[in-house]
Amino acid sequence: MIAALLCLAAARAPLAAAPQPAAAPPPRILVVPFETPARDARSYWLGEAVALLLADDLNARGLGAITRATRERAYEQLHLPPAALLSRATLIKVGELVGAVQVIVGEVGVDGDALTVRARPIRIDVGRADAEIVERGQLPELFSIVRRAARRAVPGGGETAAPATPSLQAFEQYVKGIVAEQPASQVAFLDAALKLEPGYDRARLALWEVQTAREEHAAALAAVKAVPPASPYARRARFLTGVSLMALKQNDEALALFKELQASESSPAVLNNLGVVQLRRGGTADEGKPAYFLTKAAESAPDDEDILFNLGYAYAMDRDPQGAIYWLREALRRSPADADAHFVLAFALEAAGNTVEAGRERELAAQLAARYADPATRRDSLPRGLARVQQDLQSPRAQGVDRAITNTAQRDQQDLARFHLDRAHRLFDAEQDREALAELRRAIFLSPYEADAHLLLGRIYLRGGRPRDAVDALKISIWSRDSAAARLRLADAYLRLKDLPNARLHAQKALTLEPASAEARTLLDRIERGGQ
Repeated sequence: MIAALLCLAAARAPLAAAPQPAAAPPPRILVVPFETPARDARSYWLGEAVALLLADDLNARGLGAITRATRERAYEQLHLPPAALLSRATLIKVGELVGAVQVIVGEVGVDGDALTVRARPIRIDVGRADAEIVERGQLPELFSIVRRAARRAVPGGGETAAPATPSLQAFEQYVKGIVAEQPASQVAFLDAALKLEPGYDRARLALWEVQTAREEHAAALAAVKAVPPASPYARRARFLTGVSLMALKQNDEALALFKELQASESSPAVLNNLGVVQLRRGGTADEGKPAYFLTKAAESAPDDEDILFNLGYAYAMDRDPQGAIYWLREALRRSPADADAHFVLAFALEAAGNTVEAGRERELAAQLAARYADPATRRDSLPRGLARVQQDLQSPRAQGVDRAITNTAQRDQQDLARFHLDRAHRLFDAEQDREALAELRRAIFLSPYEADAHLLLGRIYLRGGRPRDAVDALKISIWSRDSAAARLRLADAYLRLKDLPNARLHAQKALTLEPASAEARTLLDRIERGGQ
């Protein structure tokens, strides 16, 4: 991944009203699948089942357990096999990467109908493993056994009544369905769970996920339409219904449904999908333009890179390049390796007349995704269908795990970019400009908007008698991070181009940033003498 982009200084007004600071989330707790006896076909599902029930109990008490969906996403991003047994050290490292303060590991075993659950909380924040907790009972008592273990492993939180539970047989089929590797097996197990208990709505939502992944959108729609209005999962089912309608290109019905959901309770996911539906329909101002809904979504979820990308994309589709540039750069600050965002940004920059920056963004998009390296990819038209649909009311990203993993990766990239930038500085000091340029290209690939890298690039161009190229590099340096040094070099470049008004403007700005700068005063004197 590419290092995080620095904040855009200006060019577009910020959101009309900043959202109120959210309450601090509870400390995260990572519950991993418990170990089960090897080669025991009867109990292999219990490891995931216990982890699932334990996390459910913690979240019911408001204790911030990372959900299974988020845990699976973290494993995928960290390239860890979801079903493999990981060492204690690896699990602790995963916990650190996802920002958890505690990891709960354990074992579960069955002897006849006798069930034993062993749980051990590991406190990452203080580097201590707590005493093992053991709960025993009969297999049909699985739900109450895990509930007792959860209360002992992590005390506190709000007291809640025991949630309604399905039959053990239906729950077993459900868990086997979500852990099965083949989609056909997943569907078979989930169908079996619903035959045993037709009102098991959680299984219906899981079936929707499987069928959607298979692109069987009609079957997915049928699964969630059966969730009754009185179900605790009703709102989520209605949202997923809208997603399926969009996939089936029934956009008018999806628009009406999402508007109903938004009227009953505001949600950034619903607002995002309203914006995407309107992009597909070509929505008018009367019924709500795409940018209207997406701006509201960005106000509610200012760190969701998909929403920010959609907003920038909507502005680009609406032929508003400045709006597109601002929001796409905001998206790229949060997800620097987003090839689509770089490509659409190139299109917007081209429309705004910034051809050099557009070329750099297009080159980066081609390096990140082969589809943009294809010469057949048209550069004079904006690709259609790039807007991103939110697939759930509460995405795994909402728990901040993506951000924690991304930040770790970005730190590694930043360290490598800094290494190449330091080498470039040494080569520049030794007047080995060609070698310095090679190092700078590596640094800029890793961190496209590193201000110091573009400043040094501008200095190399100036020394090589290329003031126009220097202007482009120095402009990027300034919007990445304004500095007197970059303003002075830019003023020098304009002076060499005989553009005295711009030279004066940037020299004065340098003096404002550093009032004691003798170099800025000297340069201003030269400008007033007409460059002599």
